[in-house]
Amino acid sequence: MNIKVCGITEMKQLQQLDGLDIDFAGLIFYKDSPRYVGDKLNAKDVKKADFDLKKTGVFVNPEMIEVLDAIDEYGLEVVQLHGDESPEICEDLSSEVEVIKAFRIKGDEDIDKLVAPYDAACDYYLFDTGGLKESFGGTGKQFDWTILSKAKIEKPFFLSGGIGVEDAARVKAFKHPDLFGVDINSKFETAPGVKDMKLILQFRQGMK
Repeated sequence: MNIKVCGITEMKQLQQLDGLDIDFAGLIFYKDSPRYVGDKLNAKDVKKADFDLKKTGVFVNPEMIEVLDAIDEYGLEVVQLHGDESPEICEDLSSEVEVIKAFRIKGDEDIDKLVAPYDAACDYYLFDTGGLKESFGGTGKQFDWTILSKAKIEKPFFLSGGIGVEDAARVKAFKHPDLFGVDINSKFETAPGVKDMKLILQFRQGMK
């Protein structure tokens, strides 16, 4: 099971995640997020760092040039689109990097119908909690995963939304042939953008 830790704002923590064999690290480029990278991370340092983890830029309804600039400046290997981006934007970016298309789930969606237009346009899906005031992730709330159990999906996907260290066994017990990874964020912090590495290690061990 792949683990993605999202909302990183410190170079030291990127290095620590790499040392813990975390698979993906998310850098948030959405200015309204309390975990916005802004000037907290030096782009050149991130770009030249020799990590095994995949540096993932998270964007919400961005301009294409904004994403392309970040890919170049930070050496991003993956882009996560967390807004209402079109399949065309996903497809255009997929020629540059791997693309994760995120969907915000309220609980009444037809998942297969929702993802169908993106089937040929991206590499992964991510399902997060939607329908709340802070609608672009970071809610700390979970949606009902059974909605995914009933869906075919047929593309590797990340499970996201309010997952904490106590949920490791529940994630392991959740069965879907396309479940690729789990995305963790706010439940593993001492402050927005500052991760608790002990909790992340505990979760990683719990996922084995």
